[in-house]
Amino acid sequence: MTALLPASRTADVSTTAGAAQSVRLDDVERSFPLPQGRRDVLRGVELDIAAGEIVAVVGPSGCGKSTLLRLIGGLDAPTRGSIRLDGIGVADVDERTAVAFQEPRLLPWRTIAQNVELGLPRGTARRAGRERVAELLHLVGLEHAANQRPREVSGGMAQRASLARALARNPGVLLLDEPFGALDALTRLRMHDLLLKIHAAEPTTILLVTHDVEEALYLADRVLLLRTLGGSDDDESSIARTVSVPGIRPRDRADRGLADLRADLLEGLGVDTHHRITEESR
Repeated sequence: MTALLPASRTADVSTTAGAAQSVRLDDVERSFPLPQGRRDVLRGVELDIAAGEIVAVVGPSGCGKSTLLRLIGGLDAPTRGSIRLDGIGVADVDERTAVAFQEPRLLPWRTIAQNVELGLPRGTARRAGRERVAELLHLVGLEHAANQRPREVSGGMAQRASLARALARNPGVLLLDEPFGALDALTRLRMHDLLLKIHAAEPTTILLVTHDVEEALYLADRVLLLRTLGGSDDDESSIARTVSVPGIRPRDRADRGLADLRADLLEGLGVDTHHRITEESR
């Protein structure tokens, strides 16, 4: 079990770039009231993420992956259990975290630089804010597009701006909810490498929700398989399996070890890979 950092560490990371924080979930449950009763989504989730670690969460649609992300970010509250970052409980819309979604969600009337600026911590001095925005635009390769509007850039560029906006807060934990799902295959691969570059430059803790097993294995230190405990979509979910990914990033996408892990995870998701592997080995 990953050791927690001292509880005395401050929750205010507004002036500490790259202040990666640990994440601890103890017996976390989330239920939602419905007219016909109660819908249980998550049950008994136990999770430790070390500061600076990249962890991916995979699972079928509706199993609670996005709910888990929202709970850690303070956008929702658990029905039961506790969530702590560096030993300190998560508060409502916790400013130690930042979220990037599948859609960039940029304001169309603002420039790319102005959209990134929206992510700055409250009270940031104007000059410091301009310098931070310029630094982030350089990091994601958008210096040339600083004064363009979202409609004037590609989908990949817009998503890079979304990542820069999330990083502007200097989050201890970066939460990514299918951030590359709407991109074409080539742009998606480039975004994978950009995310690793960002993590190397500003090594925050990252929790990535994805449907793409190959993406999870390429990017993450560990992959969590979230799955319903019963056999129905209405059953609650928990972490069914944790897979540690060997090797140093960036990894070789053609590595046979990753292929074996991919098959293992896909089978955990209910996908029969035996026939495909047999055919490919002929």
